[in-house]
Amino acid sequence: MKTTFLLIGLFLCLLIGCCSEGQTGKKLQVSTLFMELPEICPTPDGMAIAPDGNLIVACPNFANPAMPACLMRITPDKQISKWIDVPVLAETGVACPMGIAFNEKGELYICDNQGWSGSEQGRGKGRLLKLVFDSQGMLQETITVACQMEHPNGVRVRNGKVYVTQSLLSVIPSDCLVSGVYCFNEGDCGIAITNTLEDKNLLVTVTTRNPQVQYGLDGIVFDKAGNLYVGNFGDGAIHKIVLDEEGKVVSNTVWAQDSTQLTTTDGMCMDEEGNMYVADFSVNAIARITPDGKVARIAQSPDCDGSNGGLDQPGEPIVWNGKLIVSCFDIVTGPDKVNAGHDKPYTLAQLELENQ
Repeated sequence: MKTTFLLIGLFLCLLIGCCSEGQTGKKLQVSTLFMELPEICPTPDGMAIAPDGNLIVACPNFANPAMPACLMRITPDKQISKWIDVPVLAETGVACPMGIAFNEKGELYICDNQGWSGSEQGRGKGRLLKLVFDSQGMLQETITVACQMEHPNGVRVRNGKVYVTQSLLSVIPSDCLVSGVYCFNEGDCGIAITNTLEDKNLLVTVTTRNPQVQYGLDGIVFDKAGNLYVGNFGDGAIHKIVLDEEGKVVSNTVWAQDSTQLTTTDGMCMDEEGNMYVADFSVNAIARITPDGKVARIAQSPDCDGSNGGLDQPGEPIVWNGKLIVSCFDIVTGPDKVNAGHDKPYTLAQLELENQ
C-alpha cells in the first residue's frame, strides 16, 4: 500500500512539474515568495485585513503544539511582528485559530478549531471567539460567542451577522459526510452548539459525496450583492447561497465545479471585479472563478518547501495591496496530497491578480 501511495505521489509531482499551462490553454502563473515567517508560526492559515490596513495572519501551530497559537501582524512595508497569543481554552490548554474576520467595529472573530488535529481532548470543544481591542490595539476582552463546536473553520461578517462553516457534523446520520454554515448575531454570547439539525443557528447543510475526501464546507465569502459562497472541500464545489432580507435561505445551489481545474476548496476570497480565488489545498494550486462561474487554475506548484515562493499547500488567499497573498499551511500528507511533509521555511506566497 505504501508503494502505491508513493507512486501516486510521484506521478502527481511529475505531472505538475511538467505542466506550465492549465487545461484552459492559458499559461500558469509562477508564484513568488511574499515573506518567510518566523519560527513561531509554522502553520499559517486564515488571514484578514485589520482596520488600520495591516494584514493579520492566524497561526494555529499544529506542527508544534507546544508553541502558543498566535496572530501575526504584517505592515504594508512588510514588517512582521507577533500581535497577540490567542486566548486558550482552559480545558485543553491550547487555542487553534483558523478562519478570522473583522467586523466594522474592529472586533475580531476567530474560529478556534480545537478538533482539527483529531485529538480526543479537543473533540467537540471548538469555539467562535470575539476579541475586543482598545484604541491602542491591545486585547481588552475575549467573548465566547459559541462553544462545543465540532469543526469551526471559516468565518465572515456581514450586516451584523457572523457566518461560520463547520467542516464536519459527524453526529448527523448520513451515508456521506454532512457539514454546514452557522449564523450568529454579533451580540450573541455563550451559545452551546449541539452539532445536530436541532441547532437554531444552523443555516444550511451540505453533503460531501466524494468517498475519497470526506471533508466538507471550508472557505466562505460574500459577493457585493450579499450572496454567500462556501466551498465543499471534498467535492471541489462552490455553493452559492442566496439569502433574503431577513437572512433566511432562498436557495442553495452548486455554482461552480470543474474537477480538471479545481480539486479541493480551502480558503477563498474575491477581488473588486467579483472574481473569486480559491486555494486548491490538495494539489498546491490556486483557481480563479469569474462572476459567471467559470473555473480556471491560474497557478500550481509541485511538492516544495516554499523557499522560492512555491505554493506549499495553500490554505487561504487574500487580496491585499493589489496582490494575491497566499498562506502556506504545509502539514497534511496523504495519497491525494501533493505535499509530502512539513518543512522549513514557513511562508506566504504571492500571485498577480487576473482580471481578464
